[in-house]
Amino acid sequence: MSVMTAAELEQICFEAIHRAGGNDKLATSLARNTVMTECFGQSNHGVLHLFDYLNAIREGRIDGKAVAEITHAAPAMYLSDAGGGIAQLGFDIAFVDLIDTASELGLAMFVQKNSFTCGALGVFAWRLAREGLIAFCGTNGPPLLAGSGSKKPVFCTNPMAFAAPQSDGAPLLIDQSSSATAFAEIRIAAREGRSIPDDWAIDSDGNPTTDPHAAMKGAMLAFGGSRGANIALMIEVLSAGLSGANWGLDAPSFLHGDQSPGTGMYVVVIDPKPIDPDFESRMSAQLKRLSSEYGVYVPGISKGDVYERSVKDGVDIPDELLDRLRAE
Repeated sequence: MSVMTAAELEQICFEAIHRAGGNDKLATSLARNTVMTECFGQSNHGVLHLFDYLNAIREGRIDGKAVAEITHAAPAMYLSDAGGGIAQLGFDIAFVDLIDTASELGLAMFVQKNSFTCGALGVFAWRLAREGLIAFCGTNGPPLLAGSGSKKPVFCTNPMAFAAPQSDGAPLLIDQSSSATAFAEIRIAAREGRSIPDDWAIDSDGNPTTDPHAAMKGAMLAFGGSRGANIALMIEVLSAGLSGANWGLDAPSFLHGDQSPGTGMYVVVIDPKPIDPDFESRMSAQLKRLSSEYGVYVPGISKGDVYERSVKDGVDIPDELLDRLRAE
């Protein structure tokens, strides 16, 4: 295990992305997002997931030369065409404008089409909450998840993330998929030869399965049955329908082939200060009350603590991952 600064790890990631065929802007954006995710302690979506991006650049699922084009579609609305590139770059380009617009008008919205999958969605919402803004976002992708009543995949895991600032501590952060688990968990179980719970997925015949290999040939299941599937549909409409991105059923694989999945994303940004200048202090008081008096687990606080420690003390990275990254 090696310990390195976030800047050192970011440079190693940048160089690997560059060697794979990513331009400077794409490599900078993806490396930053990868390291931020790793600093959160989400290793399955950090450096380990970067290898999926490197393969996708080399094999054509990501256009390594693409730079997102941003259109100011309405006074508070921004549309990004990622051009077959990565989701992170369009968001980075629009980030300052989103903050400025939300601060001026109280609301801003970012929608994106034609991108590769976005990795850890919570990072997008969390960054905005660190600026004192409320953020709600979602994204779609190739079909993995059965819809309500179906036995075939029609949606991606269609995650959503929500973040809100507080005056005393890390932002509240809720980051979860519409599926009973993340697709990465099933991939890891298959790689390690472990079984999965029987309420995570169905096989190709529509039967519950504990075999992760059968699950990847079948369909994942939504959390909460039809309620989770309805949320997946809602996220699909907001991320793909609104942006003009591929519906999940029309999206090419993010693991195989040479075509971009062409996924969509939406980010709604709200500045709470015009309505309630004391919003952040009221949030802090409420979160403390929920936690200390009622035993409620407040999501995001521990991630924020892990992030701050990682930035201060360094990031722990397995040596085999670093060796593999440097050899890419």
